[in-house]
Amino acid sequence: MRTDSRQHLDSGGAWDRTYLESLIRADFERCRPGETLEDLKRRASFSKEDKGLLRDWMAVARAAAACTAKASPPR
Repeated sequence: MRTDSRQHLDSGGAWDRTYLESLIRADFERCRPGETLEDLKRRASFSKEDKGLLRDWMAVARAAAACTAKASPPR
């Protein structure tokens, strides 16, 4: 079983999302004191502004994951 970052990119569903959220959680909470990523996810279900904000943060996570995967040596 592969354990490098590419595993998270290749797999789908909740594991992938959980991995991506782990990449941005600390940065999000540092940029928005008093808020958590869970707060944003909850609000995104009924607010188009928050949905867009979550989409933008997840795009950052996907870019970070892609950079990590490129930097990892092949196994």
